[in-house]
Parts: sequence; structure tokens; C-alpha cells
Amino acid sequence: MDWDKLRIFHAVADAGSLTHAGDGLHLSQSAVSRQIRALEEMLGTTLFHRHARGLILTEQGELLFDATSTMAKKLDTAAARIRDSEEEVFGELKVTTTTGFGTLWLAPRLIKLYERYPDLKIDLMLEERVLDLPMREADVAIRMKEPSQADLIRKRLLNIQMRLYASQDYLAQRGTPASMNDLRRHRLICQNPNTPQVYAGAELVNRLLAHDIPSTLTVNNYFGVLQGVLNHIGIGVLPDYLTTDFPNLVRVLPEVESIEVPVFLAYPEELRQSRRITAFRDFVQEEIMTYRRRQIIDATPD
Repeated sequence: MDWDKLRIFHAVADAGSLTHAGDGLHLSQSAVSRQIRALEEMLGTTLFHRHARGLILTEQGELLFDATSTMAKKLDTAAARIRDSEEEVFGELKVTTTTGFGTLWLAPRLIKLYERYPDLKIDLMLEERVLDLPMREADVAIRMKEPSQADLIRKRLLNIQMRLYASQDYLAQRGTPASMNDLRRHRLICQNPNTPQVYAGAELVNRLLAHDIPSTLTVNNYFGVLQGVLNHIGIGVLPDYLTTDFPNLVRVLPEVESIEVPVFLAYPEELRQSRRITAFRDFVQEEIMTYRRRQIIDATPD
């Protein structure tokens, strides 16, 4: 088959539009259309159903798209390996993790990685959706659950728990609750339990809301919850990894916490030799060790 035609077909199938594919390929719509027609004639089949709202793959088109997707993944992997220098770490690294962990723990520490590897380009994708690493939606992931794909290398980093925290000023003004029932006299700041999040966090919030707390502030990520707590709005449900970076947070009701949530770092098997992956993995593990040492120091009585 003509590799150039397959490349154009893959772009059209991915975009669902001749125009959008042409924009990405820097080709006119008519040029893209001619290439698709030529490929269909060569294969003796129709690859797309044409609709007013765009292009939809036929059954034969789906088969070909599966093949070109595999080809594209392997080409991306080969290009990534070629770009990796034996002496230096440079190029783009696509990292995905949750909004909370990415904004509150990872991003503030990345300056240390850049100081070590100034030519590294990091594309940090923060979302609750689990991106497909084997399909190269990202190169490396830090997730709050063990990855399910078998062809991933995974490393368990730590366990976290969601707990209750408030600012010192808030507790000085409103008092410190002594029991769950006392929360009715306070404002709870949390994620809505229906918001995409780890199960342990949603379960804890549901447990707290069962106490008919009259005043709440719900935010769809932990960064917003933290801002509410730091600005003395109420008592927040937050992950415990924040306590080392925000030592002024005061834990409330120490007996109230979620179950443990495992945090995993994962990347595809074919990127095992990538120097960028190795550099990022080692950096995260070093930071986790530093974080754990600080936890031990903070927990040790003076």
C-alpha cells in the first residue's frame, strides 16, 4: 500500500473531517479527498460513509484504522527512542495525572526536574479520565489506582488518604468539632460525590453528608477545596499528601478518614529504555522519598 495515502487516511479517520484533516496535514480538502478516493479504488471498498455531520468509518474502514493506529503508535515509539540521547535528556514527555495531585503535589516540584534537564519539554495533562498509555495518549501516568493494562510497567509510589482539615484562623473563630455531629455547626468544603474522583474520596464525602450538614461548598477538584480551606471558609476534605507543603493545615476529627488509596506510576513496556521516562521516574521516586522523610520528621514528637 501507499504509505502516504495510509497516513492521510489515518488523519481523516481520526479527525472525522476532510477539512480538519487537511488543516493538520497542510493539504487542501480536495487533495485529501483525491487521496482517499484513490485508496478506496486501490482496495476496492468504501472506507467512509459521508454524512452532513462528517465522515463515519465503514466496517472495512474500521479494520484499516485499527491497523494504521497500531502503525502510528509504533512509529511514535520509534521516534521517541531515536530522539532519546545516550548522553542527554531532552524532547517532549507527556505526563498525565489527576488534577489534584498534578496541581498540588507534582507541578510545584517540577522546577527541580527542569534544573537537572533544562531541555526537557513536559506536556502535563491533568484530568480524572484515565488516558490510554499503550495508544500513546500519554507517555507516563501517575494514577490513584493500579493500571489494568497488562503491557504497562508500574511502580507503587505511596498510599494516600482523604482527611478533614481546617485553617487555624477558622478553628479559632468557629471552634474545633469534637465529633461528627459537631460538623452540623460548620461548613463542609468537598468535592461533590458525583464528581469524577477516586472512590475513597466520594465514599468519605457521602459518609459526612449523611450527618445533614446545612452549609457546604462543593468544588470539582482538590485545588479548589484547598483554596476554600486556606481562606477560612470551612472544614475541607483533602488528601493527606498536602500536609508537608501546607503545614498550617490543622487536622480535624483524626478518627475520620478514607480508606487508603494506592498511587502508581506507569508507562508502556516499549518505553522502558527511554531516558526521559527514566529521568522522570527517578525524579518522582526521589521526591516521594523526601516527602516520606518529612512525614516521619513531622510526626516525631519534639
